[in-house]
Amino acid sequence: MASTTVPQPADRGPSAYIAEFIGTFALVLFVTLVVSQFVSVAPAGSPVAPFVDWSVIGLVHVFVLFFMIQTLALVSGAHFNPAITAALTVIREIKPIDAAIYIVVQLAGATLGALCTKALLDDYPNADATNFGAVGISDRIGGAAFWGGFSVELLGTFFLVWAIVGVAVNPRSERGWAALVIGGTLGLLVMVAGPLTGAGFNPARAFGPALVSGEWGGFDDFVITYVLAPVIGAVLAALVYFRMVIVPGKKEPGAMEPVG
Repeated sequence: MASTTVPQPADRGPSAYIAEFIGTFALVLFVTLVVSQFVSVAPAGSPVAPFVDWSVIGLVHVFVLFFMIQTLALVSGAHFNPAITAALTVIREIKPIDAAIYIVVQLAGATLGALCTKALLDDYPNADATNFGAVGISDRIGGAAFWGGFSVELLGTFFLVWAIVGVAVNPRSERGWAALVIGGTLGLLVMVAGPLTGAGFNPARAFGPALVSGEWGGFDDFVITYVLAPVIGAVLAALVYFRMVIVPGKKEPGAMEPVG
């Protein structure tokens, strides 16, 4: 009886780790810069509601993720997000040791990105008022702020990773569209969910500005909403898509073998 072997993920190296650092740094830098400038803060007691141009903020997410994926995906896989790394570890797209290093450099890159935003905008009152782009749960969610924020971050990350696995992991997908589909999905989610939670969907993106500004919005809320919710949503999306689409596809006649 012929033995079968399970394909092992490729080893990652220093180039991949540096790529993850640079990509996460760029993502957090550009996002926190635009949030710090385009989220206006109304003075206390002002009858005028603050204006937030989430369309511009969403488009910045599209553009930065598009060009980072296009330039770094072949080097590291372009995760730039610990939740994505966790999800791809579960479906055996990256080895656990490499995943652990990825997460460390992602957090470091996010922190440096937030520090650069603070250095550039430290004298700009609006930047300080927005905690240099830190995420936070909006009062629009109301009394269910805790579980509402958790649900928004979980669902948002679920659909982000659904898109990632669908176009970048599925061996039958048109991978040339991956950068646009993933960037567009994140931009869409930011435009919709930004007013509710700041649209983190990424523990590193939430961690960097929170560490630099010192504003965690309640440590328990931060961990549950901006760390656990994205990781759970990401892992669920990866597992569901993998079992529902990729595994059955391998059994179809003439189906492509997955790329190692």
